[in-house]
Amino acid sequence: MTEVKLSSATVDYQIDGDGPPLVFAHGAGGNRFSWWQQVPEFMDRYTCITFSHPGFASSTWTGDSADTVEFSDVLSELLDRLEIMTVALVGQSMGGWTCLPLALNQPSRVKALFMASTPGSLRTPEIDSARESNGHKLDGIRKAWEERHPGSFNPAVGELCMLEQPALHYLYCAIQGLNPPRMFAPRVGITPGEMVDYKTPTMFVTGDQDIVLPPAIVEAAAKVTPGSRLQRVPDAGHSIYFERPDVFNSLLSGFLSDTYPV
Repeated sequence: MTEVKLSSATVDYQIDGDGPPLVFAHGAGGNRFSWWQQVPEFMDRYTCITFSHPGFASSTWTGDSADTVEFSDVLSELLDRLEIMTVALVGQSMGGWTCLPLALNQPSRVKALFMASTPGSLRTPEIDSARESNGHKLDGIRKAWEERHPGSFNPAVGELCMLEQPALHYLYCAIQGLNPPRMFAPRVGITPGEMVDYKTPTMFVTGDQDIVLPPAIVEAAAKVTPGSRLQRVPDAGHSIYFERPDVFNSLLSGFLSDTYPV
């Protein structure tokens, strides 16, 4: 692990492999350790950079408390410090809030963007409606889950994973447990109008059993992202990269081959 002090945060990160830079931005249930099934797959041809967002694992804010609205600036400064001029980004869930603004605001730097189980910070009436509808459903889902499997509810990793891969489910929860408690500030949304001239090659993937950010939300985001690709993954929950790494890695590899070749 390497630690770097930036203007607003101290960030721990790790670099593995050799080749064009490929950054993995984790979700709210993870940290830099979450990508253990991706880094070995890609480090033979890409320089894989994993990091923990401030407030996760051992990364901390050094100034006033901040949140996802500043994550993009933190990543940009980290890339500056590492002297990385061009990069491909992988954003999982919350990591999409980090990556999409960077791709939008620094198109010459971000050559490809892979958005996993996330609309990023995009806001549209369709996305907002789907979010509200899902919020109403979650309480019922939680209650039914707890009746079937008491004490095991974790919406970020699917029920199928818990039943068929209990060790993987346990590991996900253990990695999540490395993160300290924190509060999230309101998110600032990117409007469809801001995406009109967006040109970064982008792919969205969504799990058909995702109960955190269901397919309807991700599909709505893809609709307003010019030229984007969209893939729905069967039998996968919110954390495809963790639950179905073979499928996730294959989709990412194919996308990078087309948009960010070695």
